[in-house]
Amino acid sequence: MKLIDTSAWIHSLRPDGILEVTSRVRALLESGDAAWCPLVRLELWNGARGGHEKRVLTELERELQELDFSADVWNLACGLARKARQRGKTVPASDLLITACARHHGVEIEHADSHFDVIAAL
Repeated sequence: MKLIDTSAWIHSLRPDGILEVTSRVRALLESGDAAWCPLVRLELWNGARGGHEKRVLTELERELQELDFSADVWNLACGLARKARQRGKTVPASDLLITACARHHGVEIEHADSHFDVIAAL
């Protein structure tokens, strides 16, 4: 199972998305190995354009496993933020939370965002 980040979903939802990213997301959906978390769902709804994207998101809400944010996830995210700061790296809080959620649940992240590479190096 992989937690699919907003950056990868965007490519799969839009006709001009990067084909390689879109293919990876579709493969995860077809195999039943796709998941998201509350923050990714919120980011997608916040940026949803047009009826097609809204219909897809509604369908995804029915089908995808949602990985929850517990107190442990928040604590992991704070720890990642401290490590990033100590190393002089600035990473969006949303990416820290998504990474913490994935680590807490023992899954990898499918993404198209270099911030996750920075976090992985911490």
